Amino acid sequence: MPDQMQRYLDVARAMPAKRPVGERRRDFGEIYREFRVPAAAKQASRCEQCGIPYCQIHCPLQNNIPDWLRLAAEGRLQEAYETSQATNTFPEVCGRICPHDRLCEGSCVLEQSRHGTVTIGAVEKYLTDTAWKNGWVKPTRPAYERKESVGIIGAGPGGLAAADALRRRGYQVHVYDRYDRIGGLLIYGIPNFKLEKEVVERRAKLLAESGIKFHRNFEVGRDASLNDLRGRHSAVLVATGVYKYRDMQMPGSGLGQIHQAMDYLTASNRKGLGDKVPDFDSGMLDAAGKRVVVIGGGDTAMDCVRTAVRQGAKSVQCLYRRDRANMPGSMTEVGNAEEEGVEFVWLAAPQAFLGNGALTHVRAQRIHLGVADFSGRQTPQPVHGSGFNLEADMVIKALGFDPEDLPQMFGEPALAISEWGTLKIHEPDKMTQVPGVFAAGDIVRGASLVVWAIRDGRDAAEGIHQYIEAQSAAEAGRRPARAVAGAA
Repeated sequence: MPDQMQRYLDVARAMPAKRPVGERRRDFGEIYREFRVPAAAKQASRCEQCGIPYCQIHCPLQNNIPDWLRLAAEGRLQEAYETSQATNTFPEVCGRICPHDRLCEGSCVLEQSRHGTVTIGAVEKYLTDTAWKNGWVKPTRPAYERKESVGIIGAGPGGLAAADALRRRGYQVHVYDRYDRIGGLLIYGIPNFKLEKEVVERRAKLLAESGIKFHRNFEVGRDASLNDLRGRHSAVLVATGVYKYRDMQMPGSGLGQIHQAMDYLTASNRKGLGDKVPDFDSGMLDAAGKRVVVIGGGDTAMDCVRTAVRQGAKSVQCLYRRDRANMPGSMTEVGNAEEEGVEFVWLAAPQAFLGNGALTHVRAQRIHLGVADFSGRQTPQPVHGSGFNLEADMVIKALGFDPEDLPQMFGEPALAISEWGTLKIHEPDKMTQVPGVFAAGDIVRGASLVVWAIRDGRDAAEGIHQYIEAQSAAEAGRRPARAVAGAA
């Protein structure tokens, strides 16, 4: 068979077609149409098959991207999916929501040589969706069942990745989550137009069919202490994520219609799932007909502005204190938001909320980027006398998230925390200072990407396995010889 690769000179980069802006503004469906077989294979064939695959190096999961691109180009789709699944617990999620422009695609040699990056994320999504349609995705069936059990606190991407990896080794896995659905931010934080909920729900169902036990509406600290879980399980993993919102207090903060991003997004997602949401139904968390100002520049802010558009907001503006080049959110998401009618107010920061009993304006001032700080980013400096007003009936603050006080919540003061409130762990096993208690994901690294949570969860699963194996070996060494022989 002739080599199907390195066709980047003959084949231009192309993403799946986007739905028309007017159509996608009216609903929460994903904005990209699906690749068809010839188009996906053609795009995969653009891969240069580099000797040093920077796409793979800069993927937190070290996905074997050149391998499954070649398999896709050759039409060997099931093999391509299996290669992708080998290193990624949720390729259907990463293919949709990873900031590919900052990771694999941004590191592609073709992108650096100005031939246009391979559409890695779109091909990954296509492969996994094809696998689900064809029944290639099967529940885990461990080679043998182990007696040891592991408790995992948090059913987000990090906790689920660890649960899957441990179940594959035969452990009895129990996942505890304080919410009523499995998926964490994948369900309640990320809007449908980026990640349709059926994608998460079918994976959660598969994990349950694999033998993982889910305990919903279970809050550690209320329904059991961390010490209680330690008594039930051979090891415990903390993968709670970070949910404590950052805030800013300024004149007018007591006016109504000023909301936190997660409250707003959760209400919208719950409504889409068919739940009764009184704060949405009353109009409080519904942007319909309102002039909306979102404060912040990350991916959460992008989710908020694009949600407000779909809810029928009269106008949507994003107020951010830095410029486009220094925006922490994905440039792809910024472009999508602009297409959908969002106005970005760059180099501006809020000073006050204005209104006579009800919110009418956000008072803001212009910002100049000064010298770089210790992180290398230019420091925002206010421009005196540059104040201006933005009309607003609703403000959404998307300023980021910090960890909750887990030592107090879990009733375990021995859990050591960093100066940022994240849990301290030992590397590479990811065990905290409490024996047998591990931690992974945002609760360790701070608010970060889903793909990093998956990586951390898989790494933590390996650390837990090594810990349990060591404990078993030590226990065997303490038994009388006759008992050991009898057990054998």
